[in-house]
Amino acid sequence: MRELTVKETAQRLLECESAHILIHRRPDGDCTGSGFALMYALRSMGRKARVLCSDEIPEKFHFLMPEVETLEEFHPEMIISADIADEQLFGENLTEYEGRVDLCIDHHISNTGYAKELCLDGNAAAACQVAYEVIREMGIPFTREIAMCLYTGIATDTGCFMHDNAKARTFEIVSEIMTMYPDIPYADINRRMFTIKSIGRLRLEGLLAEQIESFADGRFTVITITKELMEKYGIAESDFEGLAGFPLQVEGAEVGAVIKEREGGECRISLRSAGDMNVSLICQSFGGGGHKRAAGCSIYASPQETKQLIIDAVLKGFEQA
Repeated sequence: MRELTVKETAQRLLECESAHILIHRRPDGDCTGSGFALMYALRSMGRKARVLCSDEIPEKFHFLMPEVETLEEFHPEMIISADIADEQLFGENLTEYEGRVDLCIDHHISNTGYAKELCLDGNAAAACQVAYEVIREMGIPFTREIAMCLYTGIATDTGCFMHDNAKARTFEIVSEIMTMYPDIPYADINRRMFTIKSIGRLRLEGLLAEQIESFADGRFTVITITKELMEKYGIAESDFEGLAGFPLQVEGAEVGAVIKEREGGECRISLRSAGDMNVSLICQSFGGGGHKRAAGCSIYASPQETKQLIIDAVLKGFEQA
């Protein structure tokens, strides 16, 4: 693996004639935004590019995608990944690309270096922030589509600019985007991303409020979602988008965990920190990773066993702090 500067990455893309751009399973705003922004950038130069995802992209992000896809199938010159820290996040429908990624554009400090070349900025708030710097260095015009994609990714990964990963450069980039395209409905995008919820999601939040457990004198809150619970209340997978920070809404909580039971004996854990604890280190101990204040991992055990493992790890973290 060779690390590239933004300038070197821009040159790679300028030389690229065709690419498949991979985004991670269970896509969110940042991987969707960065993936499609890079696609639009390449297409604006007359190059062939297509975004591939193992899972269906949620309807809330469809406004970032082309209304009609007319590009025929092609054999890509390059395989690019956006916002993917580990090949394990490709998903079951993209396993054929494992070991084949030429260039990864990312902002996760836990990136495993699986690509041949890596453009990584661990201080960036989002992969879309890195993509912005690369596209700007390419010297091509920022189209309206590119601007919407990049804004959406930055807004979602910063929690509508509430998280402390939103630094001065993040706001500068957003200001530059808004100056270029003041007519983009940014408030509507924010409402779509953060306010509008399905009936299923509203019911889910009410249900989860009843499931919250507190530990360490309220400093650590946990929600456990079993398959039985999902089936009983008819909860859809799409209703879980952006739920990881829900336990931190409890007053006094410094660390929050959402544990969700999946098929095949897997439990997916999302950890969020509002204090000094580095939850990425905890997730790395279970084979996962992420950022200091936002990370995830998978444990193959029952929900109760998984919960106890996470509780023990977080309580140990409090003791060592």
